[in-house]
Amino acid sequence: MAKPARPELSGRGKKIIAAAAIAVFAAATLLIAWFVGRPLLAYLREPEKFRDWVDGAGPMGRIYFLGIQVLQVVVAIIPGEPVEIGAGYAFGAVEGTGLCILGTVIGSMAVYFFVRRFGIKAVEIFFPIEKIESLRFLNTVHKRDALMFLLMFIPGTPKDLLGYVAPIVGITPGAWLFITAVARIPSVVTSTVGGGALGGQNYGFAVAAFAVTLVISGAGLLIYRRICAFHERREAEKQQKEEGGNGR
Repeated sequence: MAKPARPELSGRGKKIIAAAAIAVFAAATLLIAWFVGRPLLAYLREPEKFRDWVDGAGPMGRIYFLGIQVLQVVVAIIPGEPVEIGAGYAFGAVEGTGLCILGTVIGSMAVYFFVRRFGIKAVEIFFPIEKIESLRFLNTVHKRDALMFLLMFIPGTPKDLLGYVAPIVGITPGAWLFITAVARIPSVVTSTVGGGALGGQNYGFAVAAFAVTLVISGAGLLIYRRICAFHERREAEKQQKEEGGNGR
């Protein structure tokens, strides 16, 4: 006997489910940020305690850290630098970088598929609409994937925002996997190297590493803003030309 077909959800029903899912995600994010993120950041500000905790956990310490890194990427309001510095301090620059990149890839792909499923409303949980709209040019820009790689490669750019916007501007899953696995390495290394130097009590090198990181990040943020401003002007000029042509 054939099974009866399941009734299809109406468009309104799908919207209600999507809105409910986003609301649950937003509420869970706030709770996690408050009850987990805040204590975690306070803990990471005392890297010696963090390393003792990792060492005490044995092999599971790596798994726990991966969970922390994934959490940081998904809950975008938790800053990434303290986590990366803590990784360098606890595991050393090389292993710390590898763990950070692996956790970042897992978290970034989870974010990608969540946003692709629920759309721009999921992005608005963390970012104002103005910041989201400022990256709309990536929809139409020539060599979009290469530009996204460049923006992710430069230290100091808002990588959490770019990660949430990637599916909206049409980056494919395969391209995003490559970008997030490779392009984020420089920005992670600048933090883990400094953390590793602190862990090795090489304080002079640590100060130098963080100073260089600060300068590079500042320059990267300036470059990011100029790229966005340039493309915004081009989009505005293009729109003006189209409106002028339609008015004839």
